[in-house]
Amino acid sequence: MEEKEVLLTQEGYDNLEKELNYLRTDKRAEVADRIKVALGFGDLSENSEYDEAKTAQAENEAKIAELENKLRYAKIIDEKEIDTETVQVGNIVKVLDIEFDETIEYTIVGSTEVNLAENKISNESPLGKALLGAKKNQTVDVKAPAGVMQYKILSIKK
Repeated sequence: MEEKEVLLTQEGYDNLEKELNYLRTDKRAEVADRIKVALGFGDLSENSEYDEAKTAQAENEAKIAELENKLRYAKIIDEKEIDTETVQVGNIVKVLDIEFDETIEYTIVGSTEVNLAENKISNESPLGKALLGAKKNQTVDVKAPAGVMQYKILSIKK
């Protein structure tokens, strides 16, 4: 199976490494302690604490494997290569939602770094795809479940 490249900013890469380190050390130790305590309760066939701890261990190991895979295929976006002529991953784009006459600023990031609370949208999302390659003052159409939405690009910055 061919793995897909994971686009990350340096900050995103560092955050994934920090989370991976936490899961490998502190979280593993915490789960191991839970298993040890649960074993002390005796009969494993009726020991819900043991079952929960083993489930937590499996989930932690799965998350570790997922993060290791993302980091293995990570491509860090070089901030020096980001320009402001056309929209690309790493840019901050101010757009005007034409239908609602509302100005919104989005940061275009790889799918791993999406955070809607901070207006970080994926380059793979419908809006992200529509914005990629577009220039200032250009209007882009975005196919959404509610129909086609139009956005005018007001500015592109790093």
